[in-house]
Amino acid sequence: MRNTILAAVMILGMISCQNKDKTDDKSIIKTIAEDTLSKTAAGTADVSDAPAKEDKTVDLIRKQLNVLLKADLPAMTKDDRYFYYEAFDLNNDQKNEYFVGFSNSYFCGSGGCSGYILNNDGSVINRFTVTDFPIYVATSSTDKFYDLIVKSGGISHLVKMKNGKYPSNPSVQEKLKGDIPKESTTVLDIQGKNLEKYSF
Repeated sequence: MRNTILAAVMILGMISCQNKDKTDDKSIIKTIAEDTLSKTAAGTADVSDAPAKEDKTVDLIRKQLNVLLKADLPAMTKDDRYFYYEAFDLNNDQKNEYFVGFSNSYFCGSGGCSGYILNNDGSVINRFTVTDFPIYVATSSTDKFYDLIVKSGGISHLVKMKNGKYPSNPSVQEKLKGDIPKESTTVLDIQGKNLEKYSF
């Protein structure tokens, strides 16, 4: 009986110590969070260790957009000068290509939005128009590049590489028969993925 009582007292002692540790952990986390918030609000937080999302890629795309859209820049407002991007290796060369899209009235109209596909060096593979995002990368390929499934006006079209480019207007391409295959990869899902927005 003594052994049972002694064991019960030891178990209760350990449980109470564990609860104290949890309380201490919570107060430490709370203190860290409050310190971080106060430093962030005061502008003194050290974010130098925070990983930047591929700064080189964003800079590359930003520079290319400033060249490609040079004639348009004077007519654009500050709110028009934002882009989204997503990387995907379209030709299995171990180098990502970049899907670049927009979601404002300068680049979007009743038929859809405009965007680009850039090589990993920033050169243009394609400019596309009247596109509803997201874009789907199919598992089939043409000319060593994956085929794309692009919606335009709510209708899915199969867009295939031809002579080093994808057709720029998906609405005049072959309509997809059936549903978008589940094994397709979704890219540039501006509305659904909460992609980061960048200025140019």
